Amino acid sequence: MTPRVRFAPSPTGYLHVGGARTALYNWLFARSQGGTMILRSDDTDAARSTPEYAADILDSMRWLGLDWDEGIEIGGPHGGYRQSERLERYQEVADRLVAEGAAYYSFATPEHLEAFRNEARAAGAAPAYDGRFDLDQDAARQRVADGERPTIRFKVPRPGRTTFEDVVRDEVSFDHSQVDDFVILRSNRTPTYHLASTVDDVDYGITHVVRGEDLLSSTPKHILLTEAMGAEPATYSHLSLLMGPDGKKLSKRHGHTAISAYRDAGYLPEALVNYLALLGWNPGEDDTVLPLSEMVERFDLDTVSKNPAIFDTDKLEWMNGTYIRGLETGDFVDAIIPSIEADLERQLADDDRARLDAIAPHVQERTKLLTEAAEQVRFLLVDELVYDDASWAKVMAKPGVADVLDAASERLDALDEWDVASIEAALRAMIADLEIGAGKGFQPIRVAVSGSTVSPPLFESLEALGREEALNRVNQARTAIA
Repeated sequence: MTPRVRFAPSPTGYLHVGGARTALYNWLFARSQGGTMILRSDDTDAARSTPEYAADILDSMRWLGLDWDEGIEIGGPHGGYRQSERLERYQEVADRLVAEGAAYYSFATPEHLEAFRNEARAAGAAPAYDGRFDLDQDAARQRVADGERPTIRFKVPRPGRTTFEDVVRDEVSFDHSQVDDFVILRSNRTPTYHLASTVDDVDYGITHVVRGEDLLSSTPKHILLTEAMGAEPATYSHLSLLMGPDGKKLSKRHGHTAISAYRDAGYLPEALVNYLALLGWNPGEDDTVLPLSEMVERFDLDTVSKNPAIFDTDKLEWMNGTYIRGLETGDFVDAIIPSIEADLERQLADDDRARLDAIAPHVQERTKLLTEAAEQVRFLLVDELVYDDASWAKVMAKPGVADVLDAASERLDALDEWDVASIEAALRAMIADLEIGAGKGFQPIRVAVSGSTVSPPLFESLEALGREEALNRVNQARTAIA
């Protein structure tokens, strides 16, 4: 059977890392098996669904490189791929299940349900509602005919048990005493998640459902609904939840959770996808850095771990740095320009790009996040340098700094060639003549030209600045000391 999988987020929030990993595993499984990836929108929660969240989900999927074969904005053979467009279909299924005796009208009040739960707890039983307050369906149908609008509940067969083979968790079994007669259609005729999701899976021919373990307890309900519709249940795979380094469920207290936040923070999509793939799946051979194409070749749902995976930002940053260092220099420059222009609040001119191209390889080697580059190269691109107060106090207030800057200005001004080799030779000869170490000799020059003790390599920075601007900055710092 050619697999048909789906990713079905609700546009009630931004696409988060847990949802992205679920989407990725669905995508990898589909691509590795020559199957079909479907993207639909579980948007029946009209009060919380927004166009902003819906757009973020699509943008984030595309940024991650996860395409789809059917679904939102693409279409396909199954009509609409947004649940809000399929309300009549869900109502039709619910009404048919009532007519066939697989579901029933429920007029049970909150007081009835609370009394049932209290009784179940007192007896040490699961508080799973069994329909005991909705026995007279002839009376219920008359009340519906008179204009009342009840909920519709699915009638769970009792006694009974639903057992299924989960690809990740092996055999899973639920006694029906633990499964309540769940609502499938609300009194306002809108579907619950259980009904809408199951009807979509049946209608779209979904063969494999890969989702988070937080939905494991819903699976017997979905299997029972599927069978009541006369269809074959899908194969289920429930992924462990992502945890923070403290062992608690990943949340905003651990840092970013939205995919768009990682994009804005300077992560490469390839690095984030690679890291997400390893949160529960081992490609073997002790490999950690893998292109998406190779993940497709190696991916196997059977090897996904049932144990919780730890989302560690430090490891993600390391991987992002690895991917950044692997970029072609031109691609690295293209990737950092947006954050640089945002930092400068202007577009880069041609001479800015030339300076940036010159220093880029040295910045690339020490960058873990694309957004870090803006701070490292700002000194090259500003007309007026601002000194970092701590750097100035640490370096420029020491005795002998004026003599160093005077000597540096003289040696640099005398150069015939303005290149790294010539600059380095002149300045090393200078500190030898002054009989001082590299720290005392080079750090004042670094602060003078970059404004900070932390910058790209000094000789390369001087070359990128150009003779005129480099000398101007050395002399300006010398004047500031005097």
